[in-house]
Amino acid sequence: MRPFVLPSAIVMAGFGLAAILIATGPTIEPRAPQSLAPLVRVLDVSPKSVQLSTLTHGTVVPRTESELVPEVSGRILAMSPAMVSGGFFSEGDVLLRIDALDYEVALEQAKAGLTRSQSDLANARTAHQRQLDLAEKQSTSAAQRDDALNRLHIAEATLREATAKLSRAERDLTRTQLIAPYDGRVRKERVDIGQFVNRGTSVATIYSTDIAEVRLPIHDEELAYLDLSLVTPYTDIRQPVKVTLRARFAGANHEWQGEVVRTEGELDPRTRMINVIAQVASPYAQSNDRPPLSVGLFVEAEIHGTQVDNVVVLPRSALRGEKRVFVVDSSNRLQFRDVDVLRIVADQVYVRGGLKSGELVCISSLENALDGMSVRLQVATATSQVARK
Repeated sequence: MRPFVLPSAIVMAGFGLAAILIATGPTIEPRAPQSLAPLVRVLDVSPKSVQLSTLTHGTVVPRTESELVPEVSGRILAMSPAMVSGGFFSEGDVLLRIDALDYEVALEQAKAGLTRSQSDLANARTAHQRQLDLAEKQSTSAAQRDDALNRLHIAEATLREATAKLSRAERDLTRTQLIAPYDGRVRKERVDIGQFVNRGTSVATIYSTDIAEVRLPIHDEELAYLDLSLVTPYTDIRQPVKVTLRARFAGANHEWQGEVVRTEGELDPRTRMINVIAQVASPYAQSNDRPPLSVGLFVEAEIHGTQVDNVVVLPRSALRGEKRVFVVDSSNRLQFRDVDVLRIVADQVYVRGGLKSGELVCISSLENALDGMSVRLQVATATSQVARK
């Protein structure tokens, strides 16, 4: 029996030690389970007046663009320093001068022809009057009188022809100088000094710099938010539609202000887009803080639309489905609420009905949300976030 004494003693000692540990161990205090309500971010509803706008893009083009075409032929004797690609010129500047020698000779010939015709007409009138005087004395025949009258008519026609030739010769001489029709810039020149040009051949492409235009496509649905008319002349609109153009140029962002002046007459049946034309006055005006609105610049355009009162602006994450939001009541419980969505633009939702000032709208993403579910709140403001439990 002795072999079993030692193991039994060890077992008994173990039970005794366990009893001592249990008796002297810490006491477990029961606690209420922690709340499992999800933490959500909410926004305080604050209706306000907002001005709707539409974003689109376009490329700057000149309002007026022309082909510079000589109306006479000849060799180019001189060109303005502005007659280079990108050169600026003013209205009335002489851009190009053609050899005028042939046209000066033609002018002198026309003047001589006019003098000769005037002399012939004077002689014809004298001869005709003489025949009339002789006819009263019955000293001339009818054939002689008719011949004198015919020579008078021919002399009168010859004078009119000579006058027309003189007018044309004077006009051709003035056309040996190509005059700038407006303040503008040269897009491309195609000739140089010494080159012979023919009448009707384009020598340069020029455009005006007084006003720049931007062709802006917008969707037909956007017309609901813009004060644009498809039929009323824009000269009859008291308040023009403002446009802000933006572009990044030379490493910096710049803005230009313009106005919508007209809409194009057709709606694209495939894209449902209509083009509006915006104009910016004096696009090349000197400014220290921004570059000129150059032709060819790609810009973003914000067309300022109508103003709407009592609108709530929410982030896109607040909208559930097409027209539902989650409102948190005073008991921190969710309420499903259908709202009147005015417009959705990028990450913002414009709501014009269904919410009251001071209500809290959930903007956090929730899965399996239930109407009446308890939540913990984190109120988001424009400058800070304040936790509320």
